[in-house]
Amino acid sequence: MKAAVLRAFGSPLSIEELDDPRPGPDEVIVRVRACGIDGTDLKLLDGFGYTPELPFVMGHETAGVVESTGARVGGFKAGDRVICYNFVIPPESPWFQSEREQLSPDMLGVLGVKGFSGGYAERLRVAAHQLVRIPDGIAWHDAAVHCDAGLTAYHAVRRARLALGESVLVIGVGGVGSFAVQYARLLGAERTDRKREWAQSLGAHATTGDTEADRAARDFTGGRGVDCVLDIVGTTESMATALEVVSVGGRIVVVGYTPDSFALSGRRLAQNEIEVIGSRAGSRHDLAAALALTAAGRVRSIVTDRAPLDRVNEALQKLRSGEALGRLVLDITAD
Repeated sequence: MKAAVLRAFGSPLSIEELDDPRPGPDEVIVRVRACGIDGTDLKLLDGFGYTPELPFVMGHETAGVVESTGARVGGFKAGDRVICYNFVIPPESPWFQSEREQLSPDMLGVLGVKGFSGGYAERLRVAAHQLVRIPDGIAWHDAAVHCDAGLTAYHAVRRARLALGESVLVIGVGGVGSFAVQYARLLGAERTDRKREWAQSLGAHATTGDTEADRAARDFTGGRGVDCVLDIVGTTESMATALEVVSVGGRIVVVGYTPDSFALSGRRLAQNEIEVIGSRAGSRHDLAAALALTAAGRVRSIVTDRAPLDRVNEALQKLRSGEALGRLVLDITAD
């Protein structure tokens, strides 16, 4: 099979021919149709955060069709359309299939990130309990991006505890932010965010550029500040913006992360009762819920760019440069 292989941090991926995988008794082989790429992939390339043993096949937003199954697999069969839940939790763990299983201390690894090969390849071997069925009517590329962007945004909005009529600032309207704007809209929140025309097309009420965010958020809320900030970026600058615009009693949900650390005013946090809430990816319950919203037509596609597997390095560079508007997806194999 053809695959894009990470052989050295800081270097381009190499397109290689690898042996086709074979399923173990509780595993399936998925013929990969589409695989999203995102900021986590850039971190992997740079050797920041997760550092898998090399060589390694990345790709944690995988959609495809079951090609074959192991002897003990009973819930799936050849031809089933599936995506993969990334966090590998052993079924005997008390965290397995819980509401916050992605925080499990029993985690064995993350598909396409550490310990388990991912979807930058024509075939993927995966435990059957990692699979989630794709509802009818969702295209491969749209299904794939729910594995990270969809479930991460859905979980973050749940963590934000948004209420009807509250205002939300979404900092960073790429893949995760593009979903977050739409989920906030479905909860009845007012939205102000960044990336202008794209964000407005997704349902935002107001948009602004990077240097105008503080003033625009204040203007939008009559000077009061926003009830909630979803920081998808996670830099010193984005956190400074969040602290500047959040209202008294407001919440800041930190989704993105970088090497940056934040200096926070304890006095302001305490006296204004500002909450800083971490949010990591999501559970398979979040994944299923996000898929259901798309299947019901309540959430639109965030995929704005697609490329074949052999152009993966160009696609990654486009993501790094900021040129990709929503989510960028690799088309791995054809139907």
